[in-house]
Amino acid sequence: MKHLRQFELFIALPHLIKWLPISFAIGIFAGTASAALLASLEWATDWRESHRWIIALLPLAGFLSGLIYHHFGQSVEAGNNLLLEEIHNPKDIIPFRMAPLVLLGTDLTHLFGGSAGREGTALQMGASLADQLTKILHFKGANRRILLTAGISGGFASVFGTPLAGTVFGLEVLAIGKIHYDALFPSLIAAIVGNQVTLLWGLHHTAYRHAPIIPTITIWQLISAIIAGAIFGIVARLFAQVTHKINHLFKAKISYPPMRPLIGGAMIAAIVGLSGTTKYIGLGIPTIVDSFYTQLPPGDFAAKLSLTALTLGAGFKGGEVTPLFFIGATLGNALSLLLALPTPLLAGMGFVGVFAGAANTPIASTLMGIELFGLESGVYIGISCVVSYLFSGHSGIYTAQRIGLSKYSSVQLEEGLTLATHKQAKVEPSDDIKS
Repeated sequence: MKHLRQFELFIALPHLIKWLPISFAIGIFAGTASAALLASLEWATDWRESHRWIIALLPLAGFLSGLIYHHFGQSVEAGNNLLLEEIHNPKDIIPFRMAPLVLLGTDLTHLFGGSAGREGTALQMGASLADQLTKILHFKGANRRILLTAGISGGFASVFGTPLAGTVFGLEVLAIGKIHYDALFPSLIAAIVGNQVTLLWGLHHTAYRHAPIIPTITIWQLISAIIAGAIFGIVARLFAQVTHKINHLFKAKISYPPMRPLIGGAMIAAIVGLSGTTKYIGLGIPTIVDSFYTQLPPGDFAAKLSLTALTLGAGFKGGEVTPLFFIGATLGNALSLLLALPTPLLAGMGFVGVFAGAANTPIASTLMGIELFGLESGVYIGISCVVSYLFSGHSGIYTAQRIGLSKYSSVQLEEGLTLATHKQAKVEPSDDIKS
């Protein structure tokens, strides 16, 4: 070991030289794909809002999307969970068709009025395009894991404009409580390049930055932040569980896959028609922005949660994260009526806090909050994300996410379980509790 330490500098340099051009390529792929996604979603949203009658056709769009995946996309149907499975248990190169299929499916969802996000699409495009390099480089094992992780980081950073959060998200999302730092440099370069490439294509990210009044941390402010974080975590857990239960229900009751989004689309179109508003479909960015500046109806977060869970549970394509931003920001806005913290600050805390709990990524979410809202709110953002992470339990939006280490020292969980399988596993107290 002592002999090895003398040569570590000579090991680090080849590592950087090897991964720098590869990570650049991944960033270019991810950034270009995210630019195409952002441009198409902007067009789809504008067109839908100018021609709201198209929402009545959401069932047909759902059937078309389901039909396309049923005949051409069964191997990539699992989406983000497929990426996580391939990283943990490499089997086959992710088909290139994942990228165009998920882009088309997401555009159909947003054009016709579903409630979904864009992060899932960006991750799938970034990772699937990155994995095509496996054919050229003949990567296996750890090298392929790093390649896919960098693709996830590049996709996340480029679609949200947060390179630091994107870097850590690719590392942190793989397993609760465990991070592989050998992918840190490739993920960082892919995230930075991906974000810059998206900007070079002329696409711009939503500016959420506000000028919050950051109160001095007192006992009451600290307690308020912890209470808010706990509520964010409970709501994050609720979102994940409701979405998964709706998905299981649709699969159990409807055997023909294309019929699931057709029926779900009919339900969503009816709800939107009866409510008379499109506030809770699509990305919902205008409402997210409003949550920082004005008091919104307290039930906004619940309406968005319900429609998004129905949209994704029924089989429509898109991500969960932007809806989670909506849910968190409007929930924080509502909590400002009860807690001793300013509305803009609570909206920002909820924005990333609910996401932290649902994705089990408290570090990436904290970095995202700092990148979007400024360093001055960092302590409150950190409290929100960490407490939400704890209160969301061992659940989440990615069922293939592994449990590397239990969130609680008093609970023992078998390492390597996924969130989908840990419910059936035996949970025991830790050795400290036993003794």
